Amino acid sequence: MSEGVTVSSKAVFRSGRLLAAGLVAAAAVVSTAGAPAAVGPAAVQRAAVVVQRWDEARLRALFGSENRTIRTEQRLVALTFNAAWNDRGLDTVLSVLDRHRAPATFFLTGDFADRNPAAVRRIAAAGHGLGNHSYSHPDFADLTARERASEVLAANRAIRAASGTVPLPFFRFPYGQTTPQHIADVNELGFADIEFTTDTNGYLGAAGAMTADKAVQRALDALRPGTILQMHIGTPNGPGPVLDAEALPLIIQAFQSRGYRITDLQDLISQ
Repeated sequence: MSEGVTVSSKAVFRSGRLLAAGLVAAAAVVSTAGAPAAVGPAAVQRAAVVVQRWDEARLRALFGSENRTIRTEQRLVALTFNAAWNDRGLDTVLSVLDRHRAPATFFLTGDFADRNPAAVRRIAAAGHGLGNHSYSHPDFADLTARERASEVLAANRAIRAASGTVPLPFFRFPYGQTTPQHIADVNELGFADIEFTTDTNGYLGAAGAMTADKAVQRALDALRPGTILQMHIGTPNGPGPVLDAEALPLIIQAFQSRGYRITDLQDLISQ
């Protein structure tokens, strides 16, 4: 599908109601279990919003699209992180986000949530949104419809259990690979597909000839009103620097110096 599709695309919602119980107008109670002893003022301020209600009509408006940008003429940009491997870099990322009072959405695999429940609780306690990135990060083209549904719903259960919150009804496909049918499938489960405008490619690491400076430049090259930036927590191949964590403060400073404000994807469906 084209990257030009925006969050204003209307959904074709056959059943007339969401099928995933508890996803719409659910109370997202922020749990502080497992959080660090000391958290910054921005984290406290964000976590003070105990109940988040989701507007069903605004959620449905995201259906039928892969949503790679936010439709806006304002200088707004959204920060997102995928987490599938490990939680290396998370301390830095949460600290930087708190220092800059910047919201982010973290798309977790269920497997990551099962292996790193304390990390998931820390993200939720800081007030950031939790999205669904499948359970085991497979190529959805290799799965049956039943298997795809199982991946989405198993991840949702794992993220709920680890975080003590109701995750956002946002799904991001493994490898960013979407098809109209697969999007319709996740919409039927009650999830909007939220993809990305560009990836910093920081996850490639030094072995992939990437540096923090290159990651920053990729973010700036894609910058325009409504950009959704994808980054990653952890490293796929053992030890090594987490380049996205290193690049994050530079990215935020560069965005702000150009007059951009970091927006919260949760606001897309807030009542």
